[in-house]
This record gives sequence, structure tokens and C-alpha cells, in this order.
Amino acid sequence: MAKMKSVVLSAKWNPRKDFKLGSKDIEKKLTYLGSQVWKNPALKIMEKDIPQIAPTEVLIKIKACGICGSDVHMAQSDEEGYIFYPGLTAFPCTLGHEFSGIVAKAGKEAFNKRTGKRYSEAEAVTSEEMLWCASCRPCTDGYPNHCERLQELGFTCDGAFAEYVKVDARYVWSLEELRKRYAEEDIFLAGSLVEPTSVAYNAVIERAGGIRPGDNVVILGGGPIGLAAVAILKRAGAAKVILSEPSKERRERGEKMGADFAINPLEENFTERVLELTEGSGAKLYLEATGLPDKVFPDIEETIWQGKQINSVVVIVARAAKKIPLTGEVFQVRRASLIGSQGHSGHGTFPRVISSMASGMNMLPLITKKILVERVPENIVMLQANREECKITAVLD
Repeated sequence: MAKMKSVVLSAKWNPRKDFKLGSKDIEKKLTYLGSQVWKNPALKIMEKDIPQIAPTEVLIKIKACGICGSDVHMAQSDEEGYIFYPGLTAFPCTLGHEFSGIVAKAGKEAFNKRTGKRYSEAEAVTSEEMLWCASCRPCTDGYPNHCERLQELGFTCDGAFAEYVKVDARYVWSLEELRKRYAEEDIFLAGSLVEPTSVAYNAVIERAGGIRPGDNVVILGGGPIGLAAVAILKRAGAAKVILSEPSKERRERGEKMGADFAINPLEENFTERVLELTEGSGAKLYLEATGLPDKVFPDIEETIWQGKQINSVVVIVARAAKKIPLTGEVFQVRRASLIGSQGHSGHGTFPRVISSMASGMNMLPLITKKILVERVPENIVMLQANREECKITAVLD
């Protein structure tokens, strides 16, 4: 059987002393609370069989795959050796979920949502990484991101830091619309950004309810999700998009993505600066994309409390196991809301993001470095301490 190179993460199943398996956890295999269970992560390049596909599946030849913060945190361990990533995980697993490529093979029942016909070979495509079952209660109620039988590409089943990946056609989306605007290589670079951009879209548009043109917004954290949210909200009509980010490089990149102002919360008083920039109003929407809720929530609360804006919405998109310091009185008096956001599936999010890119929302400035897939492990490790790079993307032939 033909082989391919893959970036595989392994870890030891060793639950913390006070951890109890949940109803959906599987002993020594899968957990919804990775940072409580998996210890001593290790990355290596391995040879695996090229996947065989079922009738409804598509075999995708990978052209580009980005390193996500989740990849970094799955490979990063705390002082006790447990992984940082707190979510759904099953190891060993080939990492990689922000990807694009071309159809290498299509099953007889692998239908293309763009044409209504079976997928054609060589079609440019991307895919959701959340593999929802379509039959549990959350799925049938229209909430696929919260599927009771959820699997995730690159988290619980083999992902796209490899030469090929197989995916059921229900999760696959055509990128052919991007040919109107992008050169051949850029189609696949842009396509690899659809997934993280869709995570941001789901957070600020679907979960938060979006904004009205003229609203002010604050994005806390200038990683790829935060910067994608900058572009989305500016395109949606935000009057002032304020990015809070300590890194100079990421602040500058945020301005390229559409931020009107970029502040350094380590050198400036967050509340005073936001209120100054908004003439005392504050923001309609605050996006927590830092993964440091214990550090940023006091500033968010103080700004909501002092600002004139009623009905502010705070959206949590970054994954973190830290407890949030929350004062109910602030949210009650200022009629504010706190919303959690997970995933990117459903609600027409993927095709809307692709169409937005095809009509001018350029996400390519997020990519700051291109590498070969063989260099993915060392770059994942490097990103555990380096905040200068934004999105590192593996490019394959």
C-alpha cells in the first residue's frame, strides 16, 4: 500500500488525580478535557498509509495547511507534563486542520454542494474540521458545533499535515469561486485560511449576533482568530475596530487587516484608552481571543462599567482552562451579555467566508511564513514561545 509522510502527535493517557471520566470520554483513547488527561506530548514525522475512501468520502491532496494555536497547545506541556489544550482530543493523531487542496479521488456518493454532482478530480477544496454526526439532538436542532458524537480532524482523527487526507463530502467546500480573484498558489493559501476565519465569523457574527454599522468593537488578542475578526467586523461596518495586543508586529498586522486603532495593554491603561478612542462610549462587542481570561476580564468589566454603551456583548473564542473572574453586578446593571463560541460549522458560515474572500476580503496578510511539511514539528515548538509570527503555513506540491 502506498505511503505518505504525516506529522503525528502522541501523548500518554495519565489522568490527573482529581479527574473523573465524563459520559462521552473513552478510557485510554478520547477525552473532552485534554489538559486533564494527556501527558508528555511528542511530535514526529511518520509514514502512514494513504487513506482509502468510502462511497461518500473525498480524498484530498493537500496543497496548504496552517499551524493553529491548538496545534501548538496540544504539543505544549505544563510544569506537570500535561498538554495545554483543554478540549476534545484522542492520540496518537496526525495534526492539521486548516487546509486546502485538490480532489484526488471522489466516492460515488461524494456530492459537490456547488454543482449538485459528484466531485470532479482536481477541484480546489477546503473542509470543516468538525465532523458532526447529523443525527444527534444538537445536530438536528441546527447546532452541529455541539454534536454529541463530535470528531475533529487533527484532534481525534487524522488531519492534514500529510500528503493526503480523507473527508466525508458533507464537510467539504469548493474553492473554485476564489479563482476569480486569486492566482493558483494563492487560491490554496487563502483556502487554508477559511477554517480559522470561519471560527472568527462564527464567534462575532453567528454567536454574538453581529453588529450594526456604526458600532464600536474591541478585539483582545492579535493571533489569527483575532485578526480575522478585525477584517470581518470592519467589513461588517464597525465604526471603530480597536485591537488590544502586546506584540508590535501583531498590532501592525492588525492595522493592515483593518483595525482603526491598536493598543498595547501592557503599556497603556486599557479602559482609559478604549473610552478615549470611543469618546466615552466603549464597545458594543468585545472578543476574548487571548486565551488569558483571568488577565483580560477585569479590564473588559471595568470598560463596560464606565462606558456609556448598554447591551455590550462579550464573546469568548479562545480555548483556556482558566477560571474567568466575573462580577454579575456589572453585567446586570449594564445589561451586558457573555457568550461562548466554539467551532465554525453550520449556518452557512464556510460558504459565506469563501464568498467574502472571493469578493475582496483578503486574509493572505495573516500568513507570515511558509514552510515544508517536514518542518512543521520544529515550528510548532518554536511557536510556544514566539509571538512574532502570525500564521505559519506548510505548502505542499
